[in-house]
This record gives sequence, structure tokens and C-alpha cells, in this order.
Amino acid sequence: MTRILYSLCGADAHRPFSPHAWKVVMALKHKGLDYTEQPTPFTQIPNLENGFSKTVPILRDGSELIRDSFDIAVYLDERYPDRPTLFGGEGGKALSRFVEGFSQTVVHGAIARIAIKSVHDTLGPADQAYFRSSREAIFGRSLEEVAADRQREIDTFAEKLKPVTHTLKFQPFLGGEAPLFADYILFGALQWLRVTDGADVLGKDGLLASWFERLLDLHDSAGRVVTAA
Repeated sequence: MTRILYSLCGADAHRPFSPHAWKVVMALKHKGLDYTEQPTPFTQIPNLENGFSKTVPILRDGSELIRDSFDIAVYLDERYPDRPTLFGGEGGKALSRFVEGFSQTVVHGAIARIAIKSVHDTLGPADQAYFRSSREAIFGRSLEEVAADRQREIDTFAEKLKPVTHTLKFQPFLGGEAPLFADYILFGALQWLRVTDGADVLGKDGLLASWFERLLDLHDSAGRVVTAA
């Protein structure tokens, strides 16, 4: 069976950085499934699989095509029920939906403001033009103006993750004694920052930093295959 994960990269195809694709990398490793990763620049994504999706990740699993990281995780659990579960039941799926919402509404915005110029600078010329125009439309400011708030975002980042820190006082992972997809969701966001910018936003929070290091070490250190910026 041919299994391909389409992810996102800049000018260097060996440094995939999409937070959503990293969720799927960890999910595939968790399930013990072989795959080939095909990192793709922003402007080439619409050409993948006959225009199947405007965004990555996309997973081709034999004849099946699935978009969206959460949908891919659900598909993997349903398609391969004999392998380690990503959710541990409906409760874990509900937890993952909550973490997804928290990550995308709170964490992603902060990371974007920290790493926006670093991401731009990793891209090739065509992607730089696309990224600048699309992100400046979202923020209503130039990339440089957004990046001017970088240090303030770094200084206040751990405060945003206090609910996670509180949870980690009672258990080693968001999923409990072992990681679940909920962990991979937040991991993907922090890995995006690690790979593109390298800002130390967890250094003063021992619980968060230890949790992230444990996740980097999982699955034969899959998260460390790409070094920090």
C-alpha cells in the first residue's frame, strides 16, 4: 500500500513546519504506520492530488485521500483499530476537540506573531510574495509591524498555557499516563515554532518544557529529525 503524507515546507524541503502536518506525523508514528512524507511549498499545494485540497496535511492511504489533521486522525483510528488508539474512546476525542480549539484560538495566534518574519524568511521567492500578501491581509499590518510585538509575545506565552500546566501537575500527558492525539495537537503548534523560529517560550515552565521534551523523544525521537531553528 502506498501511504503518502503531504506536508508544508519552505525553500528547504528537509524542514517541514506545518503544525497540522506535525500532528499527523505523530499520529502515524503512534499507529506504527509506514509512510513517505512529501513536503510541499505553499504555492504548490493546489497542484497536489489534482487539486484535492488548498491546504495540507493531505494523507493518501492507498486509494483513500483525507484532508484535515483531525479527520485524518479519526480515519486512522477507524481504519486501523488493531493499532494503538489515538483517542482512547469518545472522551479522548472530545478532549482532542477542546485542545484543538484552544490551540487554534489561543496558541496559534501567539506563535504566528512570534514567528511570522522567521517563517517568511524560510520561504522561496514565490511563497514569500504569497505569504506576505495573505498574512498582511489577515493581520491588517505589515509583517514587520506584527514582528515588532515578538518579544512581548514570547514573554507572555507561558501564561497562555496555564491550563495545560495545571493538567500536567496530575499526569504526564494530556491524554493521561500515555500520549493521545490531544498531546499531538499542542505539540504540533510548538514544533512549528521550534522549527521556524526557535524562540524559547517554555524555559521557565518546567512542567511544559518536560512534557514537550518527552514528546520530542517519542517514536524514536521523530520530533527531533528536524532540528530547532
